[in-house]
Amino acid sequence: MSKRLYIQDVATRDGFQIEASFVPTEDKIALIDRLSHTGLAKIEVTSFTSPKAIPNLRDAEEVMRGIQRVAGVEYTVLVPNVKGCERALSCEVDEINLVMSASDTHGLANLRMTPEQSLAQFAEIIEVSRGSGVFINASLSTTFGCPFEGEVSEARVYELTQRLLAIGVQGVTLCDTTGMADPAQVERICREALQRWPEAVFTAHFHNTRGMGLANALAALNAGIDRFDASLGGLGGCPYAPGASGNICTEDLVHMFQRMGLDTGVNLDALLEAAATLPELIGHDVPGAILKAGKSDRRYPKPKWMQEAGL
Repeated sequence: MSKRLYIQDVATRDGFQIEASFVPTEDKIALIDRLSHTGLAKIEVTSFTSPKAIPNLRDAEEVMRGIQRVAGVEYTVLVPNVKGCERALSCEVDEINLVMSASDTHGLANLRMTPEQSLAQFAEIIEVSRGSGVFINASLSTTFGCPFEGEVSEARVYELTQRLLAIGVQGVTLCDTTGMADPAQVERICREALQRWPEAVFTAHFHNTRGMGLANALAALNAGIDRFDASLGGLGGCPYAPGASGNICTEDLVHMFQRMGLDTGVNLDALLEAAATLPELIGHDVPGAILKAGKSDRRYPKPKWMQEAGL
């Protein structure tokens, strides 16, 4: 595969929203500005939701207006409703990301809405954003399984994807919300989606809850997906999905793809430098593997006895 892969970081939204402490606004802005110079294709900056619902992102406007935008980087935000859409549009975002679930139970737990209610609200948001030029993406949670209901039928996933595109959504993110997916399932669903809707923009979003995140990303790649969500340091997780851990780690994903000779457009060293600031910023260690072990071309000195023996 020679085509460019697009890496989209979600740490400052998906990651910061569930941290125990509030990350100061100026620190969020500084991190986003740093990420903007790593070659990432897209950064999910924040969420325009109620400060009561997600207090850690109560500074959405300040962050969005405070960052220094870099040409070639798209800045996206999560929008839960019409009011959030209006707030986002006032900040001139590049993309609005809507979220719904393929599962009734998870939709009610996470959003207090069934998929049907979510679709109705999305239609209103799309109408409000009409003429703005803002790209509309929808993230379909529990695409690969629901922590409450178990298996989600593939027919349901395709039905909801069709209905999203029919109301004006331009891109769909297929989300493994709690790390329930397996590579065979991922490749099958992603391949089918790309074949059915070649005009749509599809993104894969995986969590590493059961240690299969990178394997699932590789399966999506093999199916033809070229856009991937990931989170710096492996931060994140859904607060309304029992057992969910962080997203696949951005620097780990980039490292894997680059070792395979694929073009991500990302400066991995710069990305690792940004990831190294996270433990102090959030007050605890992060799951990322490459930050701890180093890149696979890292070399160590020979044992002292071998050096002394001239071996």
